[in-house]
Amino acid sequence: IFGVIFISEEVLFTFVNMSFHLNRVCVMKLSSILTGVIVSPAAIPAKFFATPLRLIVGFGFLQHGFAKLFRGGDAFVGILVAMHLPLPELLGWATVVMEILCGALILIGAFVPLAAIPAIIILLVAIFTAHLPYGFSSIKLLSYDAMGAHFGQPGYETDLLYIASILALVIGGAGPFSVEAILRRRLTHRSK
Repeated sequence: IFGVIFISEEVLFTFVNMSFHLNRVCVMKLSSILTGVIVSPAAIPAKFFATPLRLIVGFGFLQHGFAKLFRGGDAFVGILVAMHLPLPELLGWATVVMEILCGALILIGAFVPLAAIPAIIILLVAIFTAHLPYGFSSIKLLSYDAMGAHFGQPGYETDLLYIASILALVIGGAGPFSVEAILRRRLTHRSK
């Protein structure tokens, strides 16, 4: 039995080795395709990275700002009072306005470095006043029953993802499909 296994392994090795040499071109082509798909950067030009980041970050800020506004701005002010934050009226309404304004600017790709400042401040305040005690993970599945999934308090993971995305937009630019790109093209055209 061991001899048969040994011969089988040898035959298998020989077959694989022959196949590799015979199909060297095919293997090289497959390797090239897989490298293009698996290894960054993809075949898509790098300047397009900003579009999905802008869309999700801008939409996220708009959604949070409008959610606070539609719940009644005073409801968010009440939360800030319960957290014993200073100037809750000012902070509450400033947060609502800045989330909506910064979200809109980031979404359309206008003045992103300027919008980044209040957006990151809002996120840092959220981390240090609300999310830090609950740890890193934003998704904490506690249980699942007939009513569905039950989650614990979110940590600061999502806040850090937002901050990293905003910083990437500040460093890399708002991308080709943005108000900033349109303004840059117009200014370049006028200067010629």
